[in-house]
Amino acid sequence: MPKPPKLPQGMPSRQQVLDFIQSSDIPAGKREIAKAFGLKGQEKIKLKALLKDMAEEGLIDGSKSAFHRMGGVPKVTTLRIVDVDDGELIAEPDNWDPEAPGKPPRLVVREPKMRGAKRPPALKRGDRILARTEETTSGAWIAHPMKKLPARTEGLMGIVEIDKTGKAWLAPVDKRVRQSTPIADRGEAEEGQLVIAERVGRSERAGVKVIEVVGDPLAPKSFSLIAIAKHGIPHIFPDEVLEEAPRAAKLKLSDKAREDLRHLPIVAIDPADARDHDDAIWAEPDGQGGFNAVVAIADVSFYVRPGSALDREARKRGNSVYFPDRVVPMLPEVLSADVCSLKEGEDRAAMACHLHINADGKVSSFRFTRALVRIAHNIAYEDAQAIVDGKPLPRGEGVGDGGSTPDLSNTHPPTPSLKGGGGDVRKILQNLWAAWKALAAARDARDPLELELPERRVVLDEQGRIQSIVIRERLDAHRVVEDFMIAANVAAAKALEAKTAPVVYRIHEPPSREKLIALRDYLATMGKKLALGQVVTPGLFNRMLKDISDEAEKALVMEAVLRSQTQAYYGPANAGHFGLSLGSYAHFTSPIRRYSDLLVHRALVDAYKLEQPAPPGSIPATSGLSDRDRASLEQVSDAISQTERRAMEAERDTIDRYVAAWLSNRVGEVFDTRITGVQAFGFFATIVGLGGDGLVPISTLGGEYFRHDEAAKALIGSDSGTTYATGDRLKLRLAESNPLTGSLKFVLPDSDAGTIEPRGARPDERRRSAGGPPKKAGKFMVGKRGRPGNIRHQGRKK
Repeated sequence: MPKPPKLPQGMPSRQQVLDFIQSSDIPAGKREIAKAFGLKGQEKIKLKALLKDMAEEGLIDGSKSAFHRMGGVPKVTTLRIVDVDDGELIAEPDNWDPEAPGKPPRLVVREPKMRGAKRPPALKRGDRILARTEETTSGAWIAHPMKKLPARTEGLMGIVEIDKTGKAWLAPVDKRVRQSTPIADRGEAEEGQLVIAERVGRSERAGVKVIEVVGDPLAPKSFSLIAIAKHGIPHIFPDEVLEEAPRAAKLKLSDKAREDLRHLPIVAIDPADARDHDDAIWAEPDGQGGFNAVVAIADVSFYVRPGSALDREARKRGNSVYFPDRVVPMLPEVLSADVCSLKEGEDRAAMACHLHINADGKVSSFRFTRALVRIAHNIAYEDAQAIVDGKPLPRGEGVGDGGSTPDLSNTHPPTPSLKGGGGDVRKILQNLWAAWKALAAARDARDPLELELPERRVVLDEQGRIQSIVIRERLDAHRVVEDFMIAANVAAAKALEAKTAPVVYRIHEPPSREKLIALRDYLATMGKKLALGQVVTPGLFNRMLKDISDEAEKALVMEAVLRSQTQAYYGPANAGHFGLSLGSYAHFTSPIRRYSDLLVHRALVDAYKLEQPAPPGSIPATSGLSDRDRASLEQVSDAISQTERRAMEAERDTIDRYVAAWLSNRVGEVFDTRITGVQAFGFFATIVGLGGDGLVPISTLGGEYFRHDEAAKALIGSDSGTTYATGDRLKLRLAESNPLTGSLKFVLPDSDAGTIEPRGARPDERRRSAGGPPKKAGKFMVGKRGRPGNIRHQGRKK
């Protein structure tokens, strides 16, 4: 074996360090580097500083014991099998840093060719391995497995069950997991308790060990905790973040360095149960048929500086996650719910978007400033709508956070000036509504996608118990705020483009041809046509929906159109926003709860020279984009797109569990339902007006054979011709409701109540039901069918 080349002795350069790490046959840490270059004493201290600088510059990554080139892979590391390509296993680093530049390297796994008893177990997708890695001269990566590792233990949560022999089992709370796991050590956990566990030993047969007892699985707090554990959502702030947050919160606002907008009666309109207020609006006529407006957004970038502990944690979380009983915030509460939150009557730092809206509703000009604002009123959507409509407040409460409760009904004079220089609340809102009508006219001309799909809201009492589950009402007040937010988001994107500055766009690409073909084939089963030779625009779908008079059928087509849409994401390369019918769009309006918006704010700070340095020694000085932000914008965009999807899934799973808990006392009742999906093993149905998908297993439909027609999305009886198709309305009996998994199961009711109403049919047009009583249902695991995000919420928080 040839001897390795002799290295120059003395303090190495950055490139020499990189070359040594790359060529070393063993993991190269600080000790190995110092030995290779013959460093001693003070030179070792300088090397430590050099390696720290190189890590901060994104050149290397790792620990003191083993560095590797950033974007590369350690010599020995943990990998996860993610794909199979032409028979070859493909792996990625199991703990890839989301802040690392570029995408995770993909390694081809070279399994050792052994025969007999020594042959290692075959690897498959999802397995974790400890492997040696090498980079070829072409830049490709190869992994040589050393051993197979146990499955990861994050989110291993379940219910303790004891069988007749006294053996303990962990019953899963994830509906996708079909089998219970033996418990090797249950500690102090008792039967029926919700616990978090970790695996013991290398084999799954060795079982799990209980590491935390959550308690009563049906307690109100448990549903969100299950989602947090299942999806691996970071919910405990590190000590360094909690220590830094109060220091950041004490940063003083400079009256001279900010535009003073405290004289404007800016109002924040939010959900009644909002935990934070990151946007507020104001508008007044300009005397020429148009309007001057301000969209004031919490200036989070002033407090959360690049490279700080706060910033690292915010980037890791990506966004806040909202559950009916709690919020997992992106930022500590001292910032998210206090200093950054735009509270009534309090001086707050804001990023102000000044808009001029002309008589046609188009934004003719805009500018951005760092401002000082004092919110005149925090108003709930329902209250704002009642004030504009001249009705009593629906909740019988005032518009502020507390204090007196002014009566704003028609029989009383306008509200006098309140704190914050507010003036007449009704007049403030009337001006906003007038400006919104102009914006709405421009929006109608743009013809964005209009999908008004119901959104469920869980109402809890003071003890956290379910009080009701309702469909969230869609008011003009929601549309007012949404359209102002969209206008500000567009202005932010265009303002950065004007300076050729980096932009984190909110991208929604047009539907793929494959999805359009599937939609066309589905609509054909309903007697409707979708011509694919024309340019597909949001208006095409809008016109299709407008021509449908039957509300049940319209809801069905609306959901089918939604399923044909691509999922929105973040990225630095603009591809437009199909759903909103916009060429340039960025999220700017919710930096308290979305990291994407914080990056847009930082880019605006740089592009328009709005920097306000922090005092030395407290937190990082700059509040604009860091060099690392600029270099890894694509990687960061991918990471926050993933955390957004994680949050959506966790929130949806939790709502499903609440719905199942709400229905658990109503098992045996018959409900009006609509079929939402059909598979070969049965069909899914949802309760009209409530939601909650449940499975009707095909085995419960009687003795007749049912054929699955995939194109028509239907099950068709071979003898009777009885058809169960997506969109059909029918009565079903609730057979099972499992709050722990969020799954429901339905069966057909008695034959005299089992009639089916075809989609779009009049009450007298009925199909006959399948005859005979249903077979006795066994225990079924219900799989949830994924749904893309609601397009109309992409410009506005929930």
